[in-house]
Amino acid sequence: MKNFKVQISIFLIALFFANQALHSQYQPKNISKSEIEKANQWVNKTYNSLSQDEKLGQLFIVALYTNKDEAHINAVRDIVLKDKIGGLILMQDDAAREIKLVNEFQQKSKVPLMVGMDAEWGIFQRIATAHKFPWAMTLGAIQDKNLITEMAAKIAEDCKRMGINWDFAPVVDVNTNPNNPIIGNRSFGSQVPNVVSSAVAYATGLQDNNILAAIKHFPGHGDTDTDSHLDLPVVSHSLKRLNEVEIAPFKALMDKGIGGVMVAHLYVPALEKTKGIPASISKNIITGILKEQLGYKGLIITDALNMGAVANKFKAGELDAMAFAAGNDIMLFSQDVATGKKLIQQAIDKGDIPQQRVEESVKKILLTKYYLGLSQYEPRNPDHINEDLNNDSHSKIVQKMYSNALTLIKDDHKLLPLNCKETYYYVPLEEAPYQTFVDQLNLKTTIIVKKASEISTIPANSKVIVGFHKDNSTAYKPYKISTESKKVLADLSKNPKVILNVFGSPYALKDVDISKISTVVVSYENNEDSMIAAAKAFCGETKIWGKLPVLVNENLKAGMGLELNPSSRIDLSSKK
Repeated sequence: MKNFKVQISIFLIALFFANQALHSQYQPKNISKSEIEKANQWVNKTYNSLSQDEKLGQLFIVALYTNKDEAHINAVRDIVLKDKIGGLILMQDDAAREIKLVNEFQQKSKVPLMVGMDAEWGIFQRIATAHKFPWAMTLGAIQDKNLITEMAAKIAEDCKRMGINWDFAPVVDVNTNPNNPIIGNRSFGSQVPNVVSSAVAYATGLQDNNILAAIKHFPGHGDTDTDSHLDLPVVSHSLKRLNEVEIAPFKALMDKGIGGVMVAHLYVPALEKTKGIPASISKNIITGILKEQLGYKGLIITDALNMGAVANKFKAGELDAMAFAAGNDIMLFSQDVATGKKLIQQAIDKGDIPQQRVEESVKKILLTKYYLGLSQYEPRNPDHINEDLNNDSHSKIVQKMYSNALTLIKDDHKLLPLNCKETYYYVPLEEAPYQTFVDQLNLKTTIIVKKASEISTIPANSKVIVGFHKDNSTAYKPYKISTESKKVLADLSKNPKVILNVFGSPYALKDVDISKISTVVVSYENNEDSMIAAAKAFCGETKIWGKLPVLVNENLKAGMGLELNPSSRIDLSSKK
């Protein structure tokens, strides 16, 4: 009888672990019980067909670049074939070549590969020929969050076209530090509720269209002044502050079915007592907080393991083993898969890592792959890929995003919308192109461009538009306005009829005196789509109702923004 009870106990424990292993945070909507059973059967059958080495291979994702030489491509090919890895992260920069290689690797893989990409602002983040979607900070200004879902659905469509299953987005870091060198424009803002609602909308647009999302960078990268690509940032807030701000969006989002959480390379003393241990390899943070306290059951993935914050301090392979031991399911951007597998197996043999951890992670990975449709992979066609990733359908939705993000800070003299029967002088400042904005305004009214050196020739009492056109070629460009531009603006502010439009981060206004400027608008970014959207709003064709997503200074607080409805009194049919 005693032996029978022992056998029953062992069976129940095994059953418990099996049920745990087959749980996934992500699950397609309206899935039937029979389909769930079918998924579990596929997972168990596939798992049992794998050797231990093949199981360990599922834990790794490596990077594939097409702008590197053939030696790199061959090295990735060897890793896919020999180490039986679980997935790839697509990097720069040839979409057609990437599709061809993914097709090849999928065909040769015993278990379908999960293919990911950092596509926070769409495929453009890695493929320059694709269409650029707005950065998160721009989206954070949008009040109708359903629009973000619509946009993310379009990104999901592009991902599917490429054979991508996992978009490592959205960023849910609360950007409370204007000097943050690596988050900034990638954050939805400085207020937790706005970050949460924007991120839910984004993730919904992805996952409702069968592209996995990943909220990042746990436990919160928003208040750092160090780039983790280069060194290890320290977040030294109290536990109370961390729970209220940094960790809060993750808590709010974890019961929304988000498929993945990416863990940051940050040192957080309040959560990890051992000095210098990054969150990405901290068992206290990943297992203790993320899995046990917060109860997260989805895929947990490291931030890229080639980043200086960890790569400069730990050996490749050893870092992977430490990351897995800490509780991660997937090691992203592994620099030495073979050594990582070897060291993980050694830890299992020593009893430092239970075999059950491998089963838990691998079955979670397999179940997610099944739900993403990878059990029946269909090759993608590389033909016409660039046209498919960049066409009028993209422009239409992107301009809608910029239009709805546009934020009117003040309009003291009611200068907007523009009067199409009048002439306006335009003074472009800073370093980026501006012609599209002028051309679009000229369709409805008359614009005369004056360089900064020519402002003395502008007739008195003229209506003047000033554009801060910042270089937005990457999300990491400095937002600060030059001393020269601030001086020009100050000289122009003697005229009460000045409109300032910031084609850049709202942080650009941090140390700009706008007290004597009648009208101030933030357009967030400087590109053709944003300029077209701004021009239409200026001419009264679209509503302005965005809100500042970040605290800029004591006078410009998150949530500020006036509402300006399209004007029915303006004749839009032609200019003067």
